[in-house]
Formats: sequence, C-alpha cells, structure tokens
Amino acid sequence: MPRPCGAAPNLYILHNNVIQGGQFSLSIVYSSAGLGGEPLFEYDDGSQLLSFSGNQIRTTELPLGNLVTVTISAAADTGSTTFTLVVPSVGLLGQFLNINTFGVTTTRRGGIGQQDLYAVTELAGTAELVVF
Repeated sequence: MPRPCGAAPNLYILHNNVIQGGQFSLSIVYSSAGLGGEPLFEYDDGSQLLSFSGNQIRTTELPLGNLVTVTISAAADTGSTTFTLVVPSVGLLGQFLNINTFGVTTTRRGGIGQQDLYAVTELAGTAELVVF
C-alpha cells in the first residue's frame, strides 16, 4: 500500500467526544516506536487504565489502515474483550496533524449463537512525530 508523502507519525493521542465525570470516556495513546523502539499502547475507559507494550500489541496492515489490537480482558470461562484501533495512513509536513479515526471493541463469548459482539467508537486527536 503506498504511503502518503511526508514524515510518518509515531505517536497517536486520541479520545472520543463523550465526557463523563470531567474526562473523555475513552482515551487512547499509541506509540508505534516508543522508548527503546518498542510499541506502547495506553487504554483508559474511565473505569480502567491499562498499559501494553511489545508483543502485547498486535498490528496488522490492511488497505483500511493499520489495525492495532490489545486484549483488555480475558477469562477462560467468560470469553475475552479486545480493542482494535484503526490507524489511518498519515503524512506529516509539520510535527503533528489532527486526525479522525475509530476503534472497535470486540467481546467474544462462547456458546450457541453469535459469538462476537462489536462496539464502534469514533475517535479524534493528533498524529505526531516525536523523537524519543
């Protein structure tokens, strides 16, 4: 897939537009290459703040964009919940650019019937080029 002209960002700071208790109800910070060159991902939904690094972060490149997935909960008997950030292609001329994208929360359950349930969250924020 062709990349846009300009520098590629390595830090994304995103949130939805719903405010609960004085803060955004979902905030995401993703660095494709943070300190030490390792990817970092922070997920804050107002009730839990989770930090991921290295191989806890799964990335898949598709025409849609890069899909960056983390597991936010997992239990053998009740299933699992993942969050996937869709990172669009971005070319920077300066240090940052305002972007819009979305994330998908997938709840996987066992049993009969539909096993995957999806919730889509619109996100806005910045894509930045930061020197670590």
